[in-house]
Amino acid sequence: AVELQESGGGSVQAGGSLRLSCVPSGGRIGPWGMGWFRQAPGNEREGVAAIDPDGTISYADSVKGRFTISKDHDKNILYLQMNDLKLEDTAMYYCVADRDSVHVAGMWYVSSAGAWGQGTLVTVSS
Repeated sequence: AVELQESGGGSVQAGGSLRLSCVPSGGRIGPWGMGWFRQAPGNEREGVAAIDPDGTISYADSVKGRFTISKDHDKNILYLQMNDLKLEDTAMYYCVADRDSVHVAGMWYVSSAGAWGQGTLVTVSS
């Protein structure tokens, strides 16, 4: 089974930047969709950024212009560059992978065949 390991979370002041990384292991990820979800305390989990099997990229409106998702295809590492961080970006961030896109027709979704990482915590302070 595919396992996903995130890293790069931490504490940062508002306006700062962080880069999250996600390394898959334990199985082969072919042309899968990958992305990032997050969950803030007391909130539901929400999609943040996605990169489809064909390379199409999409973002939640709340992070457009500030976050950038990318993938190193040689190393099979997924990244999330987060700039101009805001207090409301504080959350546990999860890397996901699925056999299809995780963002389709405005819906963020990971099927039962998909995989989730354990999460990495991002804390933004004033």
